[in-house]
Amino acid sequence: MLEPIRVGHVVLKVRDLDRSLAFYRDLLGFRVAGEMTNVMIFLTATGENHHDLGLLRVGDSAPGPLPTGVGLYHVAIQLLDWEALRTAHDLLAERGLLRGAADHGVSRSLYTADPDGNEIELYCDAPREEWEGRVAEVMTVKPLRLD
Repeated sequence: MLEPIRVGHVVLKVRDLDRSLAFYRDLLGFRVAGEMTNVMIFLTATGENHHDLGLLRVGDSAPGPLPTGVGLYHVAIQLLDWEALRTAHDLLAERGLLRGAADHGVSRSLYTADPDGNEIELYCDAPREEWEGRVAEVMTVKPLRLD
């Protein structure tokens, strides 16, 4: 059996690199780490990894993701803390991009979608003492209270 140490990066297929770059760089705060002109852009969250996210251009006529089809459900992007999540909530709500919010017991999450319909979860972990050693017991989906 293999022993993975983490998920290294995610590559998403997108129709328009410039439009997707504006979402991931200008809204979500990723930085460009490299690029293959007009084909792929590689992004990093912190600079710690060579890239965390890749965007692969597939063209304007590519079909969107199917809501009930097999494949990627969402990409979860961790934010620093509760205050960062509240800031993200206000920004997404202001721009009409907030699709949902949930308290998962182990984390607090907001949901949005990129310009191609790929679902994005922005989350911060709940305090460790609320879930450590009890993940299966406390993991849930409840309304997120922002107060």
